[in-house]
Amino acid sequence: MKLSGGGKAVLFKNTGTPYPVLINYLGSDKRISLALNCKDLSEKSDEIQYFFSSLTAPKDTFAKKLKTLPLLKDISSFFPKHKSGKGACQEVIESDINIFELPVLKCWPYDGGRFITLPMVNTIDPKTKIRNVGMYRVQLLEKNLTALHWHKHKTGAAHFNKYKELNKKMPVAVVLGGDPVYTYSATAPLPEGIDEYLLAGFLRKKPVKLVKCLTQPEIEVPEDADFVIEGYVDPNEDLVLEGPFGDHTGFYSLADYYPKFHITAITHKKNAVYPATIVGVPPMEDAYIGKATEKIFSFPIKMAFVPEMKELHMPASGVEHNIALVKIKNLYDGNAMKVKNSLWGAGQMMFNKILAVYDGEEDLTDYKNFLRDAMKNFSPSEDVYIEKNGVSDVLDHAGRKFASGGKICLDFTKKKNTDAQKYVFGKELENTIMQKYPSITKINYNALGSDIPIVFILLKNKKLSPVKKISEDLVKNYKIPTKILIFADDGIPAEDFNLLTWYASGNIDPYTDCEVLDNELSGVLCVDSTAKTLEDDNFRRQWPEVVMSEDETIEKVNNKNTVKNNEKLLTSPSIKLKNLRYNKGAVKFFNSAG
Repeated sequence: MKLSGGGKAVLFKNTGTPYPVLINYLGSDKRISLALNCKDLSEKSDEIQYFFSSLTAPKDTFAKKLKTLPLLKDISSFFPKHKSGKGACQEVIESDINIFELPVLKCWPYDGGRFITLPMVNTIDPKTKIRNVGMYRVQLLEKNLTALHWHKHKTGAAHFNKYKELNKKMPVAVVLGGDPVYTYSATAPLPEGIDEYLLAGFLRKKPVKLVKCLTQPEIEVPEDADFVIEGYVDPNEDLVLEGPFGDHTGFYSLADYYPKFHITAITHKKNAVYPATIVGVPPMEDAYIGKATEKIFSFPIKMAFVPEMKELHMPASGVEHNIALVKIKNLYDGNAMKVKNSLWGAGQMMFNKILAVYDGEEDLTDYKNFLRDAMKNFSPSEDVYIEKNGVSDVLDHAGRKFASGGKICLDFTKKKNTDAQKYVFGKELENTIMQKYPSITKINYNALGSDIPIVFILLKNKKLSPVKKISEDLVKNYKIPTKILIFADDGIPAEDFNLLTWYASGNIDPYTDCEVLDNELSGVLCVDSTAKTLEDDNFRRQWPEVVMSEDETIEKVNNKNTVKNNEKLLTSPSIKLKNLRYNKGAVKFFNSAG
């Protein structure tokens, strides 16, 4: 997954079970495009734009109205179809229910157990009977019992609450495999009430055929799925501790209490293949799923919320919800603030933590040229907007409160008074600062280029030199030549811009960890992305470890210095991060509140 372009999909046949494991099958531009029935993702983006534009354009003549009829017919043909009898997914009905006989992975050393990582969790609203298909991880507990990890903001949780109000058991079916477009559709940020199988039908240009579950007939599932795990959740039952789990954020998500899922049947194809993914420090397979979402849903967001938007990009290092870059047509003063408010209120964009609004011509995916141009228009003293309380993703560990935290918007749009000052950070200043502060282990003022005023400082002892004290000293007394000053922990590779931005964006609550200090120029945005503790930061939640392999595994991988097909095998990606273990691997988490 770490290879440029996403590497290869791999089928593991020797799994110790009757079932092979397929992994990384959506992890490249080519494979995600194949899954979505297109040559490349821009083709699917154009298709979405055509449909929305055609259906919403003014119809002031009868002829124009007639032209929309073929489109409406096409859409109607994509609706899921109901098939009588059993499907291929029910060719084998397991007489002895034992979920441990599936090749379910334990992905990382501190995981709380084995997790199904590509589950399509099917539920129905007990009142409206509208279906939802969400991707909520499943932890194995007993042979016929698991935990379902649906977040409080998700539709699965909303359905659960309705069943609780009605005092009824909740039917659930966990689907694995089948057409890869099903897997993608379960991750898609659809509006409430829109059927994921309708999206799947639209993307592949043919309807999804559904069959009734055997023990939970209220639920219908794709007839060509590889596995179907049927069961129920009893809302009156006590919740069960689920996790920790090495998550797509690159950190372990904290253990918490979630519903129990009682399994009543396991069915599958005769030659079923078990699909899995592993998530962790980006980029991983999910980066390509995120790229598809970015392409497919940018136009609906533009149309409904931000008509001036020209482009939306969510870097892989921002794990989808931490960083969003948006290019706009700047129509009036304050336009960037309107965009900020619109996007933070647009569906799952509410989870975004760092938003940058830009009106230049550089490609947002060309970070070097984009930032070089954006910084010309950026005056931290005037162009940084920090919100105190906003909705955070449940997986965000840096907020002072669970699922709640600050947000920051950087206005990179052109202003009348553009700062023409050159920011030059020399070796002499670097040596002077490091001599004064022995706790500073590295200063990187050339992360993307010496002409881009962003400086990273790595620290090994905050107690000796608090971040706030250093930043105030550097800005006021040393007049540090930069616009953004980011502090991170010693151990993060200082030369790797993608890892630096991943670590910095994941480890901050913008309201408490970002501050603009004024100077004689345009001010400096100071960011504290170090790990937080009760003693140093009055942080009263657990702080998770970074997701990585143990030393023994790293050593085993790196000792395989063989060459196959003229290609030297990769070293373990975890070797870059091993010095970030806050407790050197001794415990899963440290609880900063004791």
